[in-house]
Amino acid sequence: MSGFLGKLSPTKRVAGNNDLPLFYVNQTSMEPQRCPTNAPRASATLAELLMNVEDARNDQTTTRRALEMASPLTSSASSFNSWTSAPASSVTSSPFVLSFNDLTYSVKIQKKFAPLAFCGRSSNDSAVNTKILLNGVSGEAHEGEMMAVLGASGSGKSTLIDALANRIAKDSLRGSITLNGEVLESSMQKVISAYVMQDDLLFPMLTVEETLMFSAEFRLPRSLSKKKKKARVQALIDQLGLRSAARTVIGDEGHRGVSGGERRRVSIGIDIIHDPIILFLDEPTSGLDSTSAYMVIKVLQRIAQSGSIVIMSIHQPSYRIMGLLDRLIFLSRGNTVYSGSPTHLPQFFQEFQHPIPENENKTEFALDLIRELENSAEGTKALVEFHKQWRAKQAPPSSYENNGNRNVNVSLKEAITASISRGKLVSGATNNNSSNLKPSFQTFANPFWIEMIVIGKRSILNSRRQPELFGMRLGAVMVTGIILATMFMKLDNSPKGVQERLGFFAFAMSTTFYTCAEAIPVFLQERYIFMRETAYNAYRRSSYVLSQSIISIPSLVFLAGSFAATTFWAVGLGGGASGFLFFFFTILASFWAGSSFVTFLSGVVSNVMLGFTVVVAILAYFLLFSGFFISRDRIPLYWIWFHYLSLVKYPYEGVLQNEFEDPTKCFVRGIQIFDNSPLGQVSDAVKLNLLKSMSGVLGINMTAETCVTTGIDILKQQGITDIGKWNCLWITAAWGFFFRILFYFTLLIGSKNKRR
Repeated sequence: MSGFLGKLSPTKRVAGNNDLPLFYVNQTSMEPQRCPTNAPRASATLAELLMNVEDARNDQTTTRRALEMASPLTSSASSFNSWTSAPASSVTSSPFVLSFNDLTYSVKIQKKFAPLAFCGRSSNDSAVNTKILLNGVSGEAHEGEMMAVLGASGSGKSTLIDALANRIAKDSLRGSITLNGEVLESSMQKVISAYVMQDDLLFPMLTVEETLMFSAEFRLPRSLSKKKKKARVQALIDQLGLRSAARTVIGDEGHRGVSGGERRRVSIGIDIIHDPIILFLDEPTSGLDSTSAYMVIKVLQRIAQSGSIVIMSIHQPSYRIMGLLDRLIFLSRGNTVYSGSPTHLPQFFQEFQHPIPENENKTEFALDLIRELENSAEGTKALVEFHKQWRAKQAPPSSYENNGNRNVNVSLKEAITASISRGKLVSGATNNNSSNLKPSFQTFANPFWIEMIVIGKRSILNSRRQPELFGMRLGAVMVTGIILATMFMKLDNSPKGVQERLGFFAFAMSTTFYTCAEAIPVFLQERYIFMRETAYNAYRRSSYVLSQSIISIPSLVFLAGSFAATTFWAVGLGGGASGFLFFFFTILASFWAGSSFVTFLSGVVSNVMLGFTVVVAILAYFLLFSGFFISRDRIPLYWIWFHYLSLVKYPYEGVLQNEFEDPTKCFVRGIQIFDNSPLGQVSDAVKLNLLKSMSGVLGINMTAETCVTTGIDILKQQGITDIGKWNCLWITAAWGFFFRILFYFTLLIGSKNKRR
């Protein structure tokens, strides 16, 4: 133990502000104790802490105790370089300060029922109202601090977090947001920040350790070895207090898993695996009991103390949580009614002539007073104005420009790169090996092929733990195949056999598309996970589409093979081995096109029930215009375009040609020409006499064995003469690729995850 603690500096600073007190770590109690303010500044990162943990892996009893400290400790240069494999920076890094000034955001609300123009007002004026969600909100958040945004429901808490996290379109938001005095570009913010949503969006069948490991493989560059990624995950598990739940699945309504507090900490962990400079959280304590909420905020405090800026919205913090917060912003209907330290809250309300009673929770009093003022006739206007005057009387804020620590020669990119060189940020950033450090930022941490492998591995693992999903689809295909095989058992080469074959092929081809409808919930369940991960460049959208497409193929091959083997020989279809292979590939192409079509629709429609309704309706139209109910030659011209858009048309025509392309195969002989007419009920002798009479009239000798209709004739009767069977197969497969491309563009356009 002493060997490991010998590497650790005895002091640390809670925040990156010179005015804040220093603490030292009591090695006996593991609690932070106050230290003289003139102690030297010692700032370290989570990466440095994790590096120390990895170096001390041989002493297992030391590791967990050090992680429970979870404080930004200074490590030696040699041990630090062993983690980052990067040279020491020659650039002095100054504390990061996120400043926002006069943020204003409003939305237009459309009335459901608006009258037309009355009294000279236009219908547009009466139908649209403008609601202000943020009204001139300003403030600062410092490195090493936690800033909380408080207010009643509808006060603008989440809107402010979204504005700071670049989740509101630039043309809709007025005001400025800067980091260390420089405007923060959207592309850079995605690299240096993370956003934790209010809802815990996690794969239910993955364990806590697996969830964090997949996040590490996405967010950490491939230059980091597998061993170091695992060490980082294990250290983070200890820091988050998840060791006892590391091998427990996340769980959902149908599967028991981790508790609500543990689930929330996992959600935080997957977004801090790369140790971001700025961390945004939308109500991280929502739905948690007081103990779980306190543990979550305690974890966030450790993250802030490791050198991050933590900004969160919180509904009503407890007394213990208030003791962990560094800065507060109270909002009321988009207006700032208080901003500053929690310690100044009693003085503020004392001067506002509403003193906080002794032994009463300060935040509860403030929120109750704000709610009371909101319900009054004058609202919170007086409190908003008083806050402006009170802030003006206070000492000037410790802005970045007035901070004595600032190195005026250091640009924001250089400051970030210097932080990277210390191991602070790993995702999407690289270090140069030269002595002169230059900023080097990558949009994504890994190349697309690595992203595809990780996405595929995660999807396969999640699917393997839910075998009932594939089992139900396989069961539906097999039941349908068995019913068709027994219903159309051993069809003969007669006029009735021809009609039965046409019915079999139409139903079989449409069934392959209908069974693909189960893919609708698959992406809809992952939709918000995908949006969260791609919003901050965990992976490319193209990697997701390609990976999901590739991993779906083996299951489609198995389904197609099962259906083809069940029906082909039982029904008595022709063509032998080559005919079976074509039938199999057509079924496979149909499954591929159908699953791609349904996947595309799931990217457009966000509701499961609505998605099923749309899929069933469109597939019914495809079957109607496929050429089975009415041949192509009989379809009206104004609907012929839909015939060529029908996904069922091409596999249906392909298998028909596969069955009837043999010119030597006869399906109607001699007296069988009367089978589909009223004469079909007369005796064979009468039919033979009729044939002799027809032979005399036509001048052709027709007997009972004369072939009247071949397979080619049947194809002509069905209007299947324009596209060959192999072209039908390629077109069916091409539809699948086309819908996958459309799915990519729906993700590209529809998953921006920004307010307008």
